[in-house]
Amino acid sequence: MQVLSRKSLPLGGFAGLTEHRLVTDRRVFGGRKTPNTFDGIGNFVYLADAQFNPGGETHMHPHKEIDVISIMMTGRVSHEGSLEHGQSLNAGEVQVQRAGGEGFSHNEINPDNTKNRMLQLWVLPEEAGQSAGYKHYTLPETGVTRIYGSKGHEGSQGKQTFASKTTIDIVRLTAGESITFSEEILAYVSKGTADFSDENNSFKSEDGDLIRSFKTEITATSEVEIVVVSQA
Repeated sequence: MQVLSRKSLPLGGFAGLTEHRLVTDRRVFGGRKTPNTFDGIGNFVYLADAQFNPGGETHMHPHKEIDVISIMMTGRVSHEGSLEHGQSLNAGEVQVQRAGGEGFSHNEINPDNTKNRMLQLWVLPEEAGQSAGYKHYTLPETGVTRIYGSKGHEGSQGKQTFASKTTIDIVRLTAGESITFSEEILAYVSKGTADFSDENNSFKSEDGDLIRSFKTEITATSEVEIVVVSQA
């Protein structure tokens, strides 16, 4: 078991936001890889935990041949650009943007006068040259929601996910509930606390901990939300 804590990393950022980067995979970042961050798993290559300043924005910027997953933790963002212009993302919602070969440009804006919090993940597509696409999910209060990967797995509200061997699930548990994963996982605790245990180790996690482990049991010790990435 390997553990990386958000609070051990320097606070960075750009434009109108601050962020902690926890995954900067060398396949994408090379020599620009942020020190002490993890590499990904499967095609998962990037994880940032960001806060937009009041009225802050990223400014218009492009993406190509990458799948961009945004998970809204608190507050909201408004979205401008060439893919789903005008779409808003509120707390408890997820959007998945496939840039594909044609790519897209967008600007993410905090429309409020308070800070918000958003997680962003990047996944390399299985095949180059695909069409750009967009999916939106609303997370249920509890349970496991597949938001990305597998063979068109049915995600939240019956929507099909983008197919990939890399899978991303949002796990929401109440205190005392448990879930087990037999494969290797990268799990980011984005809310609450939970106990992680594998064949050799145990760890009491909190919001901001990233855990890489194999054959893992997770038991919530409070209301918890965890982003779990694995490879099918």
